[in-house]
Amino acid sequence: MSTASEFSVLRKLVPYLLEYRGRVLLALAFLISAKLANISVPILMKGIVDGLTGPGAIAAVPVALLAAYGALRLSSTLFNELRDIVFVKVAQSAMRRIALEIFHHLHALSLRFHLERQTGGLTRDIERGTRGISTLLSFMVFSVLPTLLEIAMVTGFLIYKFDIWFGVITVGALLLYIASTFAISEWRTAHRRTMNEMDSKANTRAIDSLLNYETVKYFGNEGWEAKRYDENLSRYENAVVTSETSLGLLNSVQAMIIALAVSLLMWRAADGIVNGALTLGDLVMVNALLIQLYIPLNFLGVMYREMKQAFTDMEKMFKLLGENREVADKPGATELQVNGAAVRFENVDFGYDARRAILKDVSFEIPAGHRVAVVGASGSGKSTLARLLFRFYDVNRGRITIDGQDLRDVTQSSVRSAIGIVPQDTVLFNDTILYNIAYGRPGAPREEVIAAADVAHIRGFIEGLPDAWETTVGERGLKLSGGEKQRVSIARTVLKDPPILVFDEATSALDSKTEKSIQAELRQISENRTTLVIAHRLSTIVDADQILVMQEGEIVERGTFRELMALGGRFAEMWRLQQEEDRARSTAARDEPPQLATNP
Repeated sequence: MSTASEFSVLRKLVPYLLEYRGRVLLALAFLISAKLANISVPILMKGIVDGLTGPGAIAAVPVALLAAYGALRLSSTLFNELRDIVFVKVAQSAMRRIALEIFHHLHALSLRFHLERQTGGLTRDIERGTRGISTLLSFMVFSVLPTLLEIAMVTGFLIYKFDIWFGVITVGALLLYIASTFAISEWRTAHRRTMNEMDSKANTRAIDSLLNYETVKYFGNEGWEAKRYDENLSRYENAVVTSETSLGLLNSVQAMIIALAVSLLMWRAADGIVNGALTLGDLVMVNALLIQLYIPLNFLGVMYREMKQAFTDMEKMFKLLGENREVADKPGATELQVNGAAVRFENVDFGYDARRAILKDVSFEIPAGHRVAVVGASGSGKSTLARLLFRFYDVNRGRITIDGQDLRDVTQSSVRSAIGIVPQDTVLFNDTILYNIAYGRPGAPREEVIAAADVAHIRGFIEGLPDAWETTVGERGLKLSGGEKQRVSIARTVLKDPPILVFDEATSALDSKTEKSIQAELRQISENRTTLVIAHRLSTIVDADQILVMQEGEIVERGTFRELMALGGRFAEMWRLQQEEDRARSTAARDEPPQLATNP
């Protein structure tokens, strides 16, 4: 990661810190106070040693100095603790605000981004990025700044108190120490980056495999999944071994430089004592100052590596904030004003990829309170209509309106609050049934949630469960059957009480008996609402006010059920084929021999 990129990350972080500029300044004041107290300790120790040596030694001076020595030691620790107490609020607040901003931003990104993302890697990037903020601030405020300040103070004091050579040796050793540490750590950073990449890939592979647990078991591919997971773990292991081995080299080089510098400075001090220019206390003071100075430098490699990694992790996280919102509200966009909820598609062209059109010049209207159904083969563009109506994407040409208002001129939140959907594949949160139904209108009274469950004919089922409303539904709702999940989805939509409804093949994945019972509930909740039905089973939309037949992104037929059957076109052919399939299934079920009961 380049220096320019690091400064760019710092610039993005600074505004979050400046919100607490008072705390930051107070923490810096405590930091300076702690370092002044820290450096004063060896100076005071010189006075103690000199007071206890020589023919003029008196007991009163060392006693007073010893008391001052203890007070300085205490104040150094106290100021450091006060610095930590004051600054922790700044660091944690920055982490919380950035994480929340990224969370909001991810929800604001287009469906295209979320269809292409890898959940495991994405969550790891956010987790490491927020942790990187804490790491960076901790090292900068609690390690780097104090060390730099102490280096400047000690070097200046040595030059002032003794001679230029003390400063030259100290600064020269420090520069050599820092240069070698940075050079070796930079080399190690490449291996650390590989470690993170392999860690993210392994995590993505593990999560993806666990989310598809049933598929893995269906095909007996546990060994295959373990092998793919182990490939990433093996690369991670190799990167860790290389990184940790190189740490030994770094520690050895650092120890050599420190040993050389301390030896040279102690030689200079000892020579001064022999010549009578320095006292024994000066030797003790120089030794104590150097020990205080070099102890934090022992961790310079770790600090540098962790800070570089924090910069890298934060850059990845901030990069998420840089992801452009494919769909964004116009400046000054107004709230959608619903007055009847008439929906209109006007000459709409759309494609997920510019090279392939999905919808071509699609025009139709759903008058307020009417029910329009869309049928067609898979890939004909039916579900894309619902995604465009929710404004997950913007049309390439034409426009979509609700009560004459172009969706691009109003806020996305107001559009989505006006529309309810019962999808084909209902995905539930890994929480209670009560939470999942109440999600339709968070904060709704419990009585209204129960009333919505009544409309969806699922209350009896819920209250018959051991944990009733507090029953958890599992990951993506896998503890419930398809019909039960659909009823939860219906109840959730009933609670939302939107003027516009979308049924996106809401019963196509269910068995015939469950489908018929749920169809009755869908008809009930769609009464007097503007409804778009995307259908697979044609028998479920015979009573629609209008039926649109789509083929390869175009509306090829439209009319009522009777009109389309009389036309004898594409719809009539689809009807005939489905009736034949239904008869074939009925015959097969009738001819199937009854299952004989067997004794256990």
